[in-house]
Amino acid sequence: MFGFGLPKHLNNMGDMEKSVLLEKSDALARIRRGDLDAFACLVQHFQEPIVNYLYRLTGDSEVARDLAQDTFVQAYKKLTTSCPTLSFNSWLFRIATNNALQYLRRKARIAFVPLDETRKTPTIEEAAQKGAAVAAVQEALLRVHERLRVCMVLHFVDGFKHREIANMLGISEDAVRMRIARGSEEFRRAYGASGGELH
Repeated sequence: MFGFGLPKHLNNMGDMEKSVLLEKSDALARIRRGDLDAFACLVQHFQEPIVNYLYRLTGDSEVARDLAQDTFVQAYKKLTTSCPTLSFNSWLFRIATNNALQYLRRKARIAFVPLDETRKTPTIEEAAQKGAAVAAVQEALLRVHERLRVCMVLHFVDGFKHREIANMLGISEDAVRMRIARGSEEFRRAYGASGGELH
């Protein structure tokens, strides 16, 4: 998919071994020196979470895959010329977020699936089990402003802390909390208006 095929010796490695490779302190240094083997392993490790994240932001699996490819290409180019100030994971999600927001602004398309801790908003899995609920959730999310939903997805779905999201987006932790709260309210109103019930 991304054009960074794993070398044969990495294809034969188990997931645990690949994770160990990624955790080695010299992994990013190797990538910055242009080591495609190390980068291919990194892509395989992060590909699924990044594609899933981008799908939640765009609601389109093809677009998500395209944006993920762009994200990894940009990450590779930037890693070889600069040193990110955030953790690699946060830095990669920031690149993906920027790509998604650019796409959404161009196409005026907004669709992702936030989760609400306090009101037990349906999770993706719960909605899928209910069949028709999926459409209602997606439709409701189309009505939530993109700026709010980015924070919600990063926090509720991908598990980033308020501080990490603030660093990623260049805003304060209070702003992150406010966007999550406002987005949750928008989602609840839209979901309720479509006939959905939150417990």
